Amino acid sequence: MSFFGLFGGGSSKESIEEYLKDGAIVIDVRTPQEFMEGHVNGSKNIVLNSIPMSVEEIKALNKKIIAVCRSGARSGQATLFLSKYDVDVINGGPWQNVAKFVK
Repeated sequence: MSFFGLFGGGSSKESIEEYLKDGAIVIDVRTPQEFMEGHVNGSKNIVLNSIPMSVEEIKALNKKIIAVCRSGARSGQATLFLSKYDVDVINGGPWQNVAKFVK
């Protein structure tokens, strides 16, 4: 993963589309208030600071994960953290990057 994909901006369009085709779950790591203002259809809201307590829940989903947020920075942090626990995860960057591929 590139430096920019990890700490902002997100993964490539092709990676996002591939993960979605494989049944990936989108995890939005913004606050509940930010999530309510707009989000990817079907995404799951798990606030960044609760990701460490949610690792087992996320792993139990047994799916690829696309992390999103407002700018790509928080989702980059979540991606880095989850990848250390062998979660197949990419940084989708801003949630709108992924929303345009989800019906």
